[in-house]
Parts: sequence; structure tokens; C-alpha cells
Amino acid sequence: MNVLKIVVALLAVAAFIASSALFVVDETEMAIVTQFGEYKRSINLPGLYYKTPFTQTVMRVERRVLASDTPPTDLLTLDKKRLVADPVTRWRVADPLKFFKTVHDEAGAKARLDDIINSELRRELASHDFSQIVGKERDPLMQKVAANARKKSLEFGIDIVDVRIKRADLPKEVQESVFQRMRAERDRVAKQYRSEGEEEAAKIRAETDKEKTIILAKAYEAAETLRGTGDAEGVRIYAGAYGKDPEFYAFTRSLAAYEKSMGEESSLVLSTGSELFKYLGAPKK
Repeated sequence: MNVLKIVVALLAVAAFIASSALFVVDETEMAIVTQFGEYKRSINLPGLYYKTPFTQTVMRVERRVLASDTPPTDLLTLDKKRLVADPVTRWRVADPLKFFKTVHDEAGAKARLDDIINSELRRELASHDFSQIVGKERDPLMQKVAANARKKSLEFGIDIVDVRIKRADLPKEVQESVFQRMRAERDRVAKQYRSEGEEEAAKIRAETDKEKTIILAKAYEAAETLRGTGDAEGVRIYAGAYGKDPEFYAFTRSLAAYEKSMGEESSLVLSTGSELFKYLGAPKK
């Protein structure tokens, strides 16, 4: 019975020692083995590894690409405009030993990267105008920032993959004045368009009134011509009729005069010698 207890105890001690001596590095990690804080070796491939129990320590380093979100920073452009930039950096550990000796862990790496990125971004933006930074030249500019920052970050065992600006805005105290100028400019353009529209409308109205006057004048001229032609034709017809039978013509004219001058309740006082009265008397034999 005592032998069994001893065996179980030895197995437990062996299992404990094995758990302290063996460790696994997976495909997303790299590892550094230290002994009392002194570097011993690097492990770059996944697998099962051995370390001296109790005296050696394993520090795991992320193999995958990491992101560092740098706090927004006030920067000055070439045309002396303030700009608030919010860069984000994608990076990975290139040399675990350098990484361990210089920045030790991810927190130290992010703090160092923030300093490097802000320094390169400030220097690069100071050589470009605001319109270039917020326009089409931003991508080449950020590629240059990433290339310059990569040279410095390799000293810390860090490889910078990419640097981008998530947002590039004016400071809040400047934004309102910029918006006011933009609104004033839009109002000026709108007033100019309205003025040009009113001017064009006045031209169209004047041209229309001119054409209307010409059309009415031509129509009046045509109407008067037709009226004159009609009157002449009427006179010709009347003259022809009068020439054929003057007595009948005088009679019909008198009847027309009677019709116009006498209504249903009209009274007509004429002299017996009136030419108009002669057809109202007894017919001549």
C-alpha cells in the first residue's frame, strides 16, 4: 500500500514537472524563452517544446498583424492650416528578440509606434497643403509615411504593414467658421444664378413683347387693307346698282332709312316736301 502511494506521488511530481517543462506554441504565435530575465532562445515555428522547469519562462508574441489606433493629433499643414488627424497603423512582430529587448510587449510597442507615426505624419503633412491632404494625394502621402516609419520601427523588431488616416478634420473651433464661409459662398453663387436668371427672363419678355407688337401691327395692317378692299368693293357694287336703276336704288335706300329710324313705338315728323316722305305718300300714277 505504501509502495502504491509512493508511485502515485512520483507520478504526480513527474506530471507537475512535465507540465512546467513542456509548452505548446501554436500557428498564431512566436515565443521567447528567458531564464531569470535573460534571453535564451527564440521559437518561430509552431509545435511542442521543452524548457527548464521553474527557472525558464516563456514569453509569447503574436505572429498575426496587429492594429494600433493612435489618438487624434493636431498637425499643421504647409499652408498654415490646423488639421486633426486620426491615424491607424497595422503592424506585426518581425524580430521577437529585438521586440523583447526594446519594447518588451504589445503595450510598449504601441506607445513606441505612436511616437514614430506622429513624428513622420507631422513632418510629411507639414510639406503639403490642406487641399492635397484631404484630396487625391492622401494615399501616396500615407505610403511615404509608412515607408519612413517602417525604417525606424525595424530597430524595435516591428514591421509596419500600413498606415492610414481614418479621419482628417479641421479643429472644432475652426469648423464653424469654415461652414459659415461655405454657406456665404453658396449664397453668393445662388444670388448670381438668380440675377442671371432674372436678366435672361427680362430679355425673353422684352423679345416677346417686341414680337407681339410686330404681329399686332401686321395684323392691323392686314385688317385695314381687307377693310379698305371690302369698302371699295361695296362702293363699286353700290355704284353699279345705282347706275342700272337709280329710282329703285333710291327706293331701297329709303326703306333702309325707314327701318333704322322708326321702331315699334317711334314717331316721325316730316315735311310734306321731304325727299324721305315721298315714298310714304300715295303712289304716283
